[in-house]
Amino acid sequence: MDIELPDIELIQRITNRDSKALESLYDRYSPVLYTLVKRIVVDKEKSEEILADIFVIIWQRGSMFDVNLGNLYSWLINLSRNKALDFIRREKSLITDEYNDEYESTVILPNLSTLIPSNNLDEIFSNREKIYSAFHSLTDAQQYVLSLAYYDGLSESEIAAKLNIPLLTVKSKIRVALNSVKEILAKEDNQ
Repeated sequence: MDIELPDIELIQRITNRDSKALESLYDRYSPVLYTLVKRIVVDKEKSEEILADIFVIIWQRGSMFDVNLGNLYSWLINLSRNKALDFIRREKSLITDEYNDEYESTVILPNLSTLIPSNNLDEIFSNREKIYSAFHSLTDAQQYVLSLAYYDGLSESEIAAKLNIPLLTVKSKIRVALNSVKEILAKEDNQ
């Protein structure tokens, strides 16, 4: 199979049960998805198992991706994050819901907004340094709060409780941090 097929064509072929398309998608995205899962789960073997589960979900439920959004990368990233966080929560016994099709559809499979711009892997890798630099220009406290929200999947209330600070402080730190990153990226794009 031509590995250079667009993401949308790959996912359409996967929904039509083209296993070669799944292999191509795996080759294209597994390093990025594994890195994200391992950052959340930490354990190498568990991360590999979760990555395999992610591609089983893609094979079985790829039709849940809305091709009109045209943003497979964001869908895969969110799917991987959701699956890794679900694993962590189950390990900590924070989730007692039975894992079934309905649970997978409502909790694991992402529901993307139409406002999210379409991305491709090359574009994301070319912007990686800008994003990394913007994130690391934040204060340590802002970085930590964003990490707790994204990688640990904590709500603002849970972050406030964990850090023993007011909820409004957490909300403010997150809002200011995200706006700072947005401003830095916009400034770099205009240069």
